[in-house]
Amino acid sequence: MLDVQHIYKTFNPGTVNEKAALRGVDLHMEDGQFVTVIGGNGAGKSTLLNAVAGVWAVDQGTISIGGADVTHLPEHKRAKYIGRVFQDPMMGTAATMQIDENLALAMRRGKYRTLRAGISKSEQESYREMLKILDLGLEDRLTSKVGLLSGGQRQALTLLMATLQKPRLLLLDEHTAALDPKTAAKVLDATERIVSKDHLTTLMITNNMKDAITHGDRLIMMYDGRIVIDVSGEEKKKLTVPQLLELFGKVSGSDEADDTLLLS
Repeated sequence: MLDVQHIYKTFNPGTVNEKAALRGVDLHMEDGQFVTVIGGNGAGKSTLLNAVAGVWAVDQGTISIGGADVTHLPEHKRAKYIGRVFQDPMMGTAATMQIDENLALAMRRGKYRTLRAGISKSEQESYREMLKILDLGLEDRLTSKVGLLSGGQRQALTLLMATLQKPRLLLLDEHTAALDPKTAAKVLDATERIVSKDHLTTLMITNNMKDAITHGDRLIMMYDGRIVIDVSGEEKKKLTVPQLLELFGKVSGSDEADDTLLLS
């Protein structure tokens, strides 16, 4: 479903601020696979996600989504293949609009617009059923303004909106980092339910080792612009945070992990 072949990305080349962010990264994801990405600051995980999303062009290599070569497509043209949830709960929703109006916008994204006004009763019932999967009681608040929701509720709604049209690829950019631990756990549980129900190919960046191990069916760790650890299946299920730290130390040649990797 996602095929990243030997991509490179260097920022500010030829200057004193030159930074090689991606160094020949290869990543193949099967249809329906849920991959978590871990790594310290500057490891390249956000650069990888943004390269896939088309935020910036890669210097070398190719990127394909669902068999379509998107390497040279700008971000807005890749949007039809991708659903994305950002770290900031304020992004992805319209604060001054109601919950049902936000869902209607997401459902009609990319479709031909008509002059038909409003949201039908059947649509409202459909949205009510969709919201139940979040388990946050939002199905009873369809006409509430999104700006009145908590950060966790808003992020969960953003997640639902990003997956309504079942994108070929779902990108989760540290989407629980700005939430308190209890709320983050609820959003991650909702993520698992939605990804499983719709069989979505998902790439999730996190700075929390425990979350990276607990969620998804494959884990990759990045360091210095490269993928240095790639585990899946039974090996991932049995993995512990101390074991992951030990693996990181072996492949990085460092005895000290970045502080952000210890948030577990």
